[in-house]
Amino acid sequence: MAKKVNAAADKYYKSLLGKATISNIKKSIQYHLLTNQGRDPQRAGSDDVYRALAHTMRDLLVEKWISTQKAYYDKHQKRVYYLSLEFLVGRSLGNNAINLGLLDEVSAAVHELGYELEDVRENEEDAALGNGGLGRLASCFLDSIATLKIPAYGYGIRYEYGLFYQKIIDGKQVESPDNWMRGGCPWEFQRANYLFPVHYGGRVNSYLDGNGHSRCEWVETEDVMAMACDMMIPGFNNDHVVNMRLWTARSSREMDLNSFNQGNYLEAVHSKVTSETISKVLYPADNNPKGQELRLKQQYFFVAATFQDILRRFKKKHASFNFLPDKVAVQLNDTHPAIAIPEFMRLLMDKEGLSWEHAWYISVRTFAYTNHTLMPEALETWPVELLGRILPRHLEIIYEINHRFLEMIAEAYPGDQSKLQDLSIIDEGHGRRVRMAHLAIIGSHSVNGVAELHTHLLETRIFPAFYELYPWKFNNKTNGITQRRWLLKCNPGLSELISDSIGHDWVTDLDKLRGLEPFVNQPSFQQQWQQVKYDNKRELAELILKQCNVVVNPESMFDVQVKRIHEYKRQLLNCLHGISLYLRILEDPDSVAVARTKIFAGKAAPSYYQAKLIIELINGVADVVNNDPRIGDKLKIVFIPNYNVSRAEVIIPGADVSEQISTAGTEASGTGNMKFALNGALTVGTLDGANIEIREEVGAENIYIFGMTAEEIESEKIHLSRSPQQICDENPHVAAILETLTAGVFCHGNRDYFKDIVASLLDPQDPYLLLADLESYLDCQDKVDQDYRETEKWTQKAIYNVARMGKFSSDRTIKEYARDIWGLDV
Repeated sequence: MAKKVNAAADKYYKSLLGKATISNIKKSIQYHLLTNQGRDPQRAGSDDVYRALAHTMRDLLVEKWISTQKAYYDKHQKRVYYLSLEFLVGRSLGNNAINLGLLDEVSAAVHELGYELEDVRENEEDAALGNGGLGRLASCFLDSIATLKIPAYGYGIRYEYGLFYQKIIDGKQVESPDNWMRGGCPWEFQRANYLFPVHYGGRVNSYLDGNGHSRCEWVETEDVMAMACDMMIPGFNNDHVVNMRLWTARSSREMDLNSFNQGNYLEAVHSKVTSETISKVLYPADNNPKGQELRLKQQYFFVAATFQDILRRFKKKHASFNFLPDKVAVQLNDTHPAIAIPEFMRLLMDKEGLSWEHAWYISVRTFAYTNHTLMPEALETWPVELLGRILPRHLEIIYEINHRFLEMIAEAYPGDQSKLQDLSIIDEGHGRRVRMAHLAIIGSHSVNGVAELHTHLLETRIFPAFYELYPWKFNNKTNGITQRRWLLKCNPGLSELISDSIGHDWVTDLDKLRGLEPFVNQPSFQQQWQQVKYDNKRELAELILKQCNVVVNPESMFDVQVKRIHEYKRQLLNCLHGISLYLRILEDPDSVAVARTKIFAGKAAPSYYQAKLIIELINGVADVVNNDPRIGDKLKIVFIPNYNVSRAEVIIPGADVSEQISTAGTEASGTGNMKFALNGALTVGTLDGANIEIREEVGAENIYIFGMTAEEIESEKIHLSRSPQQICDENPHVAAILETLTAGVFCHGNRDYFKDIVASLLDPQDPYLLLADLESYLDCQDKVDQDYRETEKWTQKAIYNVARMGKFSSDRTIKEYARDIWGLDV
């Protein structure tokens, strides 16, 4: 029977997709319309065609994935497991068609069916599996992993709902559910045969085994089942496909029949509903106990299922765990998966019978940890009470890890109680909490930052005691982005110009972009470059009109800041510059020589009051500026709602200026800065994160840097040179900017509406030092205006930015991970 099934499948592949011709793709779409969707091909709509096309592409992907998996086993390759609570995939159709080398064939096949590919692609929902840079980085890494043919898997959670769908109503952010899965996901395979139990609660029973060794078992637990859902990620033109395995929660009991028969219908399905809540929503609010509990359960849910899957795969071919670190590498993408360390120890000791020493030796050699934050509040901790109640066995293991570690510290630093307190996994000073970053550092053989400055600050400011103890563990891996999505796909006009000029090799070797430098001074090349940018700006202007109902001029400078709304990212600083321009135009229209369109986008966490207030201020300023006839086209300000990957793919190619203006020493790396520069936008930024390395690569003359350095920021916080009030007293223009806020200019005369923003700006202890950097920022923006007027000079700077972005490919980053951390040859 199996042979017949395989033969039928083989016949299908050969007849419909044997050569992936236009005709075969068209036949496959028609086949899937009938068999998967039950639709008459002659009556199908655009959404039907999208789903049939997605299934067609998935057929190709899974065939290549099976071949890839067989090669892993045949070559006995070491596997990499990339654990991330987020994967911000975006849309898959266009990216998959490009990486499979079938974009032209797919477009032609769809056209012959009476549709245009661009229209069909609009039916795909962005996969809401992440929030921001962390999740987008993970997706870029999977693209590079597949392109470099690294034997690896991504593991995460299949969230049914994303963070939220953002609407702007009366200037305010309004959140509604982001139900991206409501129509199903045609790209995934639900693997009901890969179903693993995940345990919570219960108690720990200690006993002696047959050899007299002390053992533990975790009993009387509440159980949830984790079911695997796979999405295929293709490499570029290389027949190599990896999979992103996402776990979805399923109840261990579908229904309590006794309750149902007694008429208690809600109680009968209570267990199912409660269990399956675990994978419902990305990042449940953790400002309440229930939200904290759910987030901890989410983190354990996906690592528990993942490690059962890892060990299942490993034990297929290996009888001894001694070989495991030579065959398995686990990368923890931030602290969210750090509970994997005690979970792995539990499995090795309680299930496989290894001693503590043997299990710990294997575990440390297996794990590596990437830190992504310099913000102390973002270094994850869990209350001991909560962790002990939800995961009692894991708390025991964490205590034992900590006990053995502190014994070593006490021996190395006799009598140094403060050293013990600083390094302990348990923070005794804040209501007893488990410091997950400490657990990740102690339990991993590698700890890396994601930009040179970030790594330096980890070693000297955030974890200096750990760096003193384990200097060999710390290393830097500057982030990168995949040029396949962030240039080839999102900017086809520029991609075509580049390829026509220097060939196509840059798609897999971004350093080849250096070949553009001889074209910098060629007038004909500059004109083509300018035309591509103008066309992209027109497309962005159409998006703005559709989403914001504001007409903007593509001839104006498009000044863009799109990212998560947070005080340290300083959207407020950018908004103050908008107010400054408004006041200057009112006072003297000729004082602002360059028409500018300021474009904002990004989401604020639902419980983050100040960030949401900043969104209101931006929209309040926009409402006044855009409707003031005295301003005309000199200045427009817009806030594009519901920022996601698909909108980024329109916004980034159309940008002239990229705002990367975080307080120095707060941004770990940033990858938006790289995406904008790769698409020819010039950076206005502080010496923070990867901005420093971008300046080193593109040249100081091709980037606009302002503000204090990280060292100067730290010094200023200790010894304030000028208070915010002094700055206002000494600079009438800055005082006038703040006066618009206190006078209610942007909130219909309500003088108190933005008082909390004014208070934060005038606070001598403002941790983000907005007014301290404002004057430098305004001067920098004047320089931007001056240079933008010189079209030839500006174009040359833009070309240099693109030509010198080779370092910032995620291919380079992944090669470094593979070589330095995972022990792989690439």
